[in-house]
Amino acid sequence: MSGAALGTIGIVVLLVLLILRIPVAFAMFLVGFIGIWMLNGWSAATGLLASETFTLASNPELVIIPLFILMGNVATATGMSRQLYDAAYASIGQVRGGLASATVIGCGGFAALSGSSVASALTMGKVSLAQMERFDYDPRLATGVVAAGGTLGILIPPSTGFVIYAILTEQSIGRLFLAGVLPGILLLTAFLTTIALMCWWRADMGPAGPSTTASEKARAMRGALPILGVILMTIGGIYTGMFSPVEAAGVGAALVILYGVVTRALGPATLWQAARESIVTTATVMLILIAAHLINPFLALSHIPSAVGAGLSALELGTLGTLAAILLVYLVLGCFLEGFAMLVLTLPIFFPVVTELGIDPIWFGVLVVLTLEMGLISPPVGINVFIVKSVAPDVPLGQIFRGVLPFWLAMLVTLAILIAVPQISLILPDTMFG
Repeated sequence: MSGAALGTIGIVVLLVLLILRIPVAFAMFLVGFIGIWMLNGWSAATGLLASETFTLASNPELVIIPLFILMGNVATATGMSRQLYDAAYASIGQVRGGLASATVIGCGGFAALSGSSVASALTMGKVSLAQMERFDYDPRLATGVVAAGGTLGILIPPSTGFVIYAILTEQSIGRLFLAGVLPGILLLTAFLTTIALMCWWRADMGPAGPSTTASEKARAMRGALPILGVILMTIGGIYTGMFSPVEAAGVGAALVILYGVVTRALGPATLWQAARESIVTTATVMLILIAAHLINPFLALSHIPSAVGAGLSALELGTLGTLAAILLVYLVLGCFLEGFAMLVLTLPIFFPVVTELGIDPIWFGVLVVLTLEMGLISPPVGINVFIVKSVAPDVPLGQIFRGVLPFWLAMLVTLAILIAVPQISLILPDTMFG
């Protein structure tokens, strides 16, 4: 059997395993290891497994993953996520759709602490859904805004998606983090605009919340200052060259823990629980990365990436046409596959094509991560939709999917803007110090 035929079979088998909800790392490991074994022999497969596992485990840049995950978990445990929501709620909760807008702002702020879309949706769902139900918000808007707002976690830095993209494509983590800042703000603005338009069209979708006094607003904003300080310290430190991304992660985690200790919101048991959850999540990400480093050489040996590149070139779509075709594939796959699985499966195939066309890899990374976000709320998988369903069990799944549709369209518009104006993604990394 030729390498191309075996590679095609391997991709089909991998897709079937992922659609059947087999764990991502196990599915990729199985296909990658057996594929290399069949193409290059048992010794090559076992040798590659040993060497890649050691190389990844000893990569100092990957320390960023557990540190930022720990920062997000401690922020949740100490109630910092609640303070973010309260500040937004006090500022704009009294306008039509204000509670939904406060949820989006809270999701954006928490995303800058956790880097996780699932964590953002789960945390903000617990904080905000009861409030929106109390003020008779339409369940479609209430659940849709939590599911969509949670997707900001994979775009606004620190983003685990950007870290994995950087490792797989050998790009700068710091540049990718900075590249996500303005697109993240643009997407957050698009969500706020969507809420305003929905509540203008139908006033009963998002009734105004209670008004707050100036002193209440000031008190709520003071509560959010520590979180804003941590965000500015970490992202600002990377931009100015004061910290490397790994050092920024360490500083951020230390500041959040220090805040928890000083305010007595973080005890030994709470810290242990946050650390334990961080270890489990980190182990999952590391297993995916190890499996990815088996899939990549298997695909290279099968010559699938070069065949795909030749096929796209033969279509003569041009640079933008080829980019649009690649992003369309991501949008379709996002309906069925988990985001990290999509990155690992597709980057070895598409990234060589992208670099050959001269497309900026940082800009491409932002576009890819945004399409991954869209997959998080696309049926039938839509992980964030199921997360919200677990928090709001009384809302039918179909209603939640209908609720996220306007926000999915807002993401599509944002994607088009970022394609049309690449500098939105590139201006910060191109001007960073250090």
